[in-house]
This record gives sequence, structure tokens and C-alpha cells, in this order.
Amino acid sequence: MQDFLTKLGIEENNLGGFCGEWLASGPQLEVTSPIDGAGIANVRQVTEEEYEKIAVRAHRAFLEWRKVPAPRRGEIVRQIGNKLREYKHELGQLVSLEMGKIVAEGEGEVQEMIDICDFAVGLSRQLYGNTMQSERPDHRMFEQWHPLGVVGVITAFNFPVAVWSWNAALAAVCGDATLWKPSSQVPLCGVAVTKIAAEVCRENDIDPAVFSLVVGKGSTVGERILMDKRVPLISFTGSTQMGFRVAETVGKRLGRTILELGGNNAIIVTPSANMDLVLPAILFGACGTAGQRCTSTRRIIVHESVKDELVSRLTRAYEDVRIGSPLDPDTLMGPLVTRGAVADLQNAIERVTAEGGEILCGGEALDGDDYPGGHYVKPCIAAAKNHFSIVQEETFAPILYIIGYGSKDATPREAVDDIKQAIEIHNDVPQG
Repeated sequence: MQDFLTKLGIEENNLGGFCGEWLASGPQLEVTSPIDGAGIANVRQVTEEEYEKIAVRAHRAFLEWRKVPAPRRGEIVRQIGNKLREYKHELGQLVSLEMGKIVAEGEGEVQEMIDICDFAVGLSRQLYGNTMQSERPDHRMFEQWHPLGVVGVITAFNFPVAVWSWNAALAAVCGDATLWKPSSQVPLCGVAVTKIAAEVCRENDIDPAVFSLVVGKGSTVGERILMDKRVPLISFTGSTQMGFRVAETVGKRLGRTILELGGNNAIIVTPSANMDLVLPAILFGACGTAGQRCTSTRRIIVHESVKDELVSRLTRAYEDVRIGSPLDPDTLMGPLVTRGAVADLQNAIERVTAEGGEILCGGEALDGDDYPGGHYVKPCIAAAKNHFSIVQEETFAPILYIIGYGSKDATPREAVDDIKQAIEIHNDVPQG
């Protein structure tokens, strides 16, 4: 086992439930790396009965945690941030090994965790409440914000550690406990992060169940969290389709939801755009994390007068994208997370061509000694129309649709008009 895994407390066989103690007796997950298909370690999933025990312990921890003064809660979060600084390299390596994003992105994700901890620490001293005069003489009313309870955090594979911190750090300073269900594709990240948080809690005589963990199937553990009235807020990150399911299930019990769902993002390239700025923005937006982000660039809506130039320069840039092991610092794009994701890309290519589009470059699956495991592809550029059904869907893979607008005869406007045009576009395009 690699040294950084040992430092993170990852063993050959790991338990996937935590509530101050580690427990799990359900089916075993064999975790493999998308880099080469090799096994990393095993994680035992929790059963429904074990979920119940963890939920009870998390709620018990919450009842004590809420009494801790907010600045003191902020101090615990500050120490978690510092502990993440200590483990930044190792945890970033694990993100790359288990999920497949390049090392710069893996460590960058851990830096996001550190940043949100720093942000949350400041907020721990800003939990204000208004005071108001009432109708009664010599009498004032005051407002006090109370913690919600145990916050359920359900995260996706593509950001296996950062999304937990965005929720857990803020929940913690507000006096809430968290019950985390990480994606079953990246459970080792969940185990490693929970061990870091638990270490800090124990050093400060805080019940580690404030940061509880359940690794298990969505059809069992996931459904239990959604329907659990002891979990008043569910923060879910995943597909739009699943988001409907989460909102419906939690809403039926009048629970609250935070939903971070899919995206089908576009960059609009106007006639006066600076191509030297546009190209790197598109390249990383479309190829970063192998196109597996809800913020990935999926569509380029480009004016016809500059479309040919953009496509020519972009296809050349795509040919230079370094594809390979994400642990190699020279790699720009690593593997897709599963072979199913490769199949999704191939399906999108078939559909866009069937609807009348044209593949301009890339899209091939890669194999051989340099691309073990069957998860590697060339990023794809396709000419398309915005009304194509496949263009209107999110494909979690590196496929980019080029969509023209306007006339080839247009000329760049004056600079002052460029700014005005950009503001108009920014204001007029509906978002969300």
C-alpha cells in the first residue's frame, strides 16, 4: 500500500460507518482506481440497522454540540483546516488515485476545504440577532438563530472531499452535526476525511459523531437519510434527475434541501473576443476533470464571423492535450471515472451525428500500455445546433458543442460597445 494511504489511515480493509466508533457489516466495496483499474482498498458498507445506530449517535452529538459557544465551534473548524493543511498532499493524492482528476486539481480541491474552513471560522463570530422595540414600554425583543440539527450531506464522485467541507464547516459553526454519505465510487476519500475530523474532535474532547459517516447504497442508506425526520436538511450534489427525487422525498416530510445539480454551461464568443483569452478558458473548462464537473463548459456559442478561426485554433489546442495518468504532473486530462462514462461519451457522439452534427476532432477511446483500465478518451469537439436533444442534455464527459450564431459579415465593434454588448448579454441571459 502506498505511503500516503497509510498516513491517511487507509488500510486494506476499512469500515464505512462512523459515529465516534467505526462500524460496518454490510457488503464490501472493492475500490479500484480509474487510472489503471487496479485495486486500492476495500470498504465495508453499513446496513440499515447500523445506519440507525449512527443516526442516533449523530443526533446525540448534536444536542451537546449546539451548546458549545459559536466561537469555540469555530476554533474546532480552524483546527480541522490546519489538519487539512498537514495532509493536503496526501489527501490530494488520494483524490487523484480514487477519482482520477489530475494532481493539481486533487490538491486544489483540498485547498478549497482549507479555504472554506477559514471562511467558516470568521462566520462563527457573526451569528448575529436583531433586537427590536415592542409595543410595551421599556421592553425590547431579540432574535436568536438556533441550529437545525443533523444535516445530511450526500456528495458526488467528482468532488469527493470539497463538497463535504462546504457543508460540514458551515454546519459546524452553526451548531449542527453532519451525517455524510459519500459516493460509493469514492468511499476512501470519505473515510480519510472523517478520520481527520475525528482526530481534531478527540484532541478537543468533542464527540467525533458531530462528523458522522455512512458508506452504503443509495437504495438503502441513501433512502433512509432522505426519509429520516431527524435530518431536517439534506444537502445533495448530483444529477438533476436525482435532484427531483431528493426534493420530492424530503419535501413530503417538510424537510429542507440544498441541491447542487447538473449543468450544461456555455461560453458566448462575440466578434470582438480576445482569442488568446478565450482559448485557455475553453480548454480547461471543457477538458478539466475530463469534463466531469457540473461547471464544465459544454457549449460554445460563437459568432459566425469568428467561428472558423476559433474552431481552427481550438482543434489544434485539443491535439496538444496531454492525456494520461493524473499522478503525472504533466498530464492535463486524466481518465473518466468508469467505463460507463466512456460509453456515455460514445453514445453522445452517436446521437449528435444522428441529429445532423459533425465530429470535428477527438472522441476516440484510448487503450494500450499508456492507457490501462479502459477509462481514457480523447476530448471531443462537435459542430451542432442548440436545439439538438443531446445538446440540451448534460453529458458527464469531455464533449464540446460548437454552435454558430449571427452573420459571417459582421465586424468587431468599438471597445466601448464591446463592454456594453457584454453587459447586455450578461443581463439578458436567464440563469438557474
